[in-house]
Amino acid sequence: MRARLLDGLLSGALLVLLAASLGALVAPAGSADAGSAAEDAALRAAYRRPAEPPPAPADNPTTAARAQLGRRLFFDPSLSSTGAMSCSSCHQPAHGFSDGLPLARGAGGKALRRRSPTIWNLAWAPFLFWDGRAEGLEAQAAAPIEAHEEMGQPLEALIARMGGDPAWRAAFAAAFPGAGPAVTKDNLVRALAAWERTLVSPRTRFDAWVEGDDAALSPAERRGLSVFNGPAGCATCHEGWAFTDHAFYDIGLPLRPGAPPDLGRGPVLGEARADHAFKTPTLREAMRRAPYMHDGSLPTIEAVLDHYAGGVVDRPTLAPELPRRLALDARQRADLVAFLDTLTSAPDAALPEMATPPAAPAPPPGLAPVARARVSQRNRQFAPLRVALVPGGTLEIVNDDTTAHNIRIDSPDLQRNSGIQDPGQTVSWRIPTAGRYVAFCGIHPKMRLEVTVAAP
Repeated sequence: MRARLLDGLLSGALLVLLAASLGALVAPAGSADAGSAAEDAALRAAYRRPAEPPPAPADNPTTAARAQLGRRLFFDPSLSSTGAMSCSSCHQPAHGFSDGLPLARGAGGKALRRRSPTIWNLAWAPFLFWDGRAEGLEAQAAAPIEAHEEMGQPLEALIARMGGDPAWRAAFAAAFPGAGPAVTKDNLVRALAAWERTLVSPRTRFDAWVEGDDAALSPAERRGLSVFNGPAGCATCHEGWAFTDHAFYDIGLPLRPGAPPDLGRGPVLGEARADHAFKTPTLREAMRRAPYMHDGSLPTIEAVLDHYAGGVVDRPTLAPELPRRLALDARQRADLVAFLDTLTSAPDAALPEMATPPAAPAPPPGLAPVARARVSQRNRQFAPLRVALVPGGTLEIVNDDTTAHNIRIDSPDLQRNSGIQDPGQTVSWRIPTAGRYVAFCGIHPKMRLEVTVAAP
């Protein structure tokens, strides 16, 4: 596993605290005030865009030639078995890189079991797909191409055909210079991932407000931002500049009538307590992406609010963060919808230019290895973020949080799984062999803990 995605924003913990504490700062529902100076400063800090995306994996640096090849592949229908479907068939720019359908459709026209998720801002995403079964873009890119029910194209046959085409050979060679054949399965996947990594959602009026333009939001939109962070509780999960914590929650959606139950994250983790949990979607460009939810069951933003107000199905796996009966008055609802509209760019906004690849970060200073390290998980955040152990040392991770976690190490030479770790429980693992590992939460995967095991 790779340690990645330290995105330079305020932590999810701070945003949860911000959402919980804004009640003292938010103007009363009947007030016309846009917000206090203290609240404005806190919100601007919480939602400021990062200066650049996180570094790409070391084995797939983003270059112009590589991203251009990925873009060409993304829009090419020859990647499907029928020659009539491309990646862009399900991820259309005009629909916020979704497709406007309740459920995605495969190359044969058959409806799939989930809707097409957006691909905006995936450079920051630890895990991909609604259930998080793929870590990183390289792990995700090949799956829809090869899946029989989706594009249905065996990659071996596709690579053989492309390798016989001089134009494809030249494009791959430019993107992957060096010895050996350039047209390979791994390089096709790397090119798609490289282009998708450049897809950063366009700036909107909300970003202008964050950067200091008070006039960028109307009074109703500014009140809606306070509702979002206050009584509606949206910011608990839709946090930070991308409006997602990349975590997985059961939000109480009814099961689709007549369809087999879709249990989401639970089967991926092997934990029934995570059944019905799906990834928090970004709210960037959301007004282009109706219908909503992983199953496309809610046709409008208003229907989403109705769900949280009175449609939540009560079951043991419901997220504790979830409001069971959201009570907003008519003006609060209208203001909230007005605010959400400011997260979508103008209709004529073009695809962004390729993001400039950031420089590789400097390695952090070394830590002295110890025999026992104790780590907190308060507010969905490990503290500290890095520990060093001697071989055979013990890692203790205490859940001093208010929600359950599932702590894992998934490395070729070290596998650990806490199961569901409830508040108050401590996980204690002996780490026998030297190496560098990443512990993460399978439910809240932005939680990352770097573990180095080395002799003193």
